[in-house]
Amino acid sequence: MAETDNYLSLPYIYIMLISIDEFLTLRQKLPVMDVRSPGEYKTGHIPHVINIPLLNDEERHIVGIDYKQNGQMVAILTGFRLVGPRLQQLVDETVNVAPDKEAVVHCWRGGMRSANFCQFVGMAGVKTHQLEGGYKTYRHLALESFKKPFQFRIIGGCTGSGKSELLRSLAQRGEQVIDLEKLASHKGSAFGGLMLSAQPTTEQFQNDLFEEILKLDSNKPIWIEDESFSIGKIFLPEPFWRAMSASQVIEIGAEKSVRIERLVSEYGPADKTEFLNAMEKITKKLGGQHFKAAKEKLKQGDMHAVIDILLTYYDKAYLNGLEKKKDRIVQKIDWNGKEISELAQKLLQTNA
Repeated sequence: MAETDNYLSLPYIYIMLISIDEFLTLRQKLPVMDVRSPGEYKTGHIPHVINIPLLNDEERHIVGIDYKQNGQMVAILTGFRLVGPRLQQLVDETVNVAPDKEAVVHCWRGGMRSANFCQFVGMAGVKTHQLEGGYKTYRHLALESFKKPFQFRIIGGCTGSGKSELLRSLAQRGEQVIDLEKLASHKGSAFGGLMLSAQPTTEQFQNDLFEEILKLDSNKPIWIEDESFSIGKIFLPEPFWRAMSASQVIEIGAEKSVRIERLVSEYGPADKTEFLNAMEKITKKLGGQHFKAAKEKLKQGDMHAVIDILLTYYDKAYLNGLEKKKDRIVQKIDWNGKEISELAQKLLQTNA
């Protein structure tokens, strides 16, 4: 019997530490696994990565308590005890995500969880690239990106003037565009969440915004819609918001009748109970008399009248905001609300 016959033959475990720049390149061709707990992942994660938690939320809490009360070594042993029964499951999930047995892995700080995960799946022959600094490094890069000297072109205008549609038309023409409302899953007003999926967390919104910034050249104009510091329940990064607040504004003008038609088309299909609930949020700002009138018209199914009343408040709010940024308005373009492509063409011709 050969001397080595008494030993278990294991595959070579390949783990390479990679920088954030290498990570951004490698993720284009390799699957990425986030081994943090489901709760951490839900709060905020790198878009398109797969969550394969080494520890679930409860287990992470248990290990954390052990670390504080009994020290690192006891916490490590507790972690091994908790993970042990699921090792086969972790390997199976990893191979399912990375059938070619090569993947990128990260945890919060690029520490013990991702290192242990790489060791475990490495024994099953999976080649791993561990992100040095983990998710924390990614977040740092994202937050730094919001400080760039962006050349924003802000599109403003009263509610219903077609700003979001104009952004989409500009994007189709190859212009650089950031659609904040799409990223936030909210249209900004009290009614902005109707017929849309739930909003992401502010942290996740920022990650998604960072991914959009990565695609763009910050030295060239970027078209963006005029927004408040908050969009629904999420908040814009402060330096990004400051850059927006200092940028040129192009105002889109449309007659009130045109805007009413557009808004009826947009919100007419909404559930009437949900619409009323949203309207109740601005009762004080709208005024009791206007609210009662709008509520009655809503019951009658007269959405044109409802929108007409609501614009009494929204137009006043917009004009008040417009007064604060009048020195930044460099152009006003009127349109009839029909051909958005013609509006986009006119905008580009006058801003060449």
